[in-house]
Amino acid sequence: MKAWQRKTSLTGPRVKAVMESHEVQILHALVSNIVDMLEQRRDSAPRDELAEITGMRSGHSELPAEAPLARLLPDFHRPEPGSASDADAAAVARAHNSGMRMLHEPEIIDAKLAAASTVLRSLPARGGTVSLSPEQAQAWMGCLNDVRLGLGALLLEAGAVDGVPATDIPEYVEEDDPRSAHLDVYHWLTFMQDSLCSVLTGK
Repeated sequence: MKAWQRKTSLTGPRVKAVMESHEVQILHALVSNIVDMLEQRRDSAPRDELAEITGMRSGHSELPAEAPLARLLPDFHRPEPGSASDADAAAVARAHNSGMRMLHEPEIIDAKLAAASTVLRSLPARGGTVSLSPEQAQAWMGCLNDVRLGLGALLLEAGAVDGVPATDIPEYVEEDDPRSAHLDVYHWLTFMQDSLCSVLTGK
């Protein structure tokens, strides 16, 4: 895949790139996996009588246990060092995060699923030109970021030492390293996202 390009058409500006068939298959599989995780998270959210009456959905109160999903749906607040005792700060942060997550996680999931749907609908079936409106390109940016974050979380887990996940994603690993194929895809996603960002920002 070459870099994204901005083109002018009779219907307005378009953002275009040509994707090979195998690239389409890889991206389709990655995005579909994100969709599955988000839908399972959405569908497993607790339901209560008040939500049924008011129509206001309630999300989970806890951070997802799965590392990729936790990167897509992180906590809203982290305690500031030195603001209080560590125990007090952690308790306040937990309570704040729980309430914010219950209120806002459903709409965050909706937005991520909408962006993923845009990507899946606009992918050519067997490779070819991807042609996006500026609005679709923004959805691609968000979805590519989610896919990259999720894959990055798996790479960090795979690089764990003594059960502690790695903190940095390597630029390169040996070909026989179990992370090799996934790392190549991660760097490809990074290129795709950076290229699209450059086109959208005019840089």
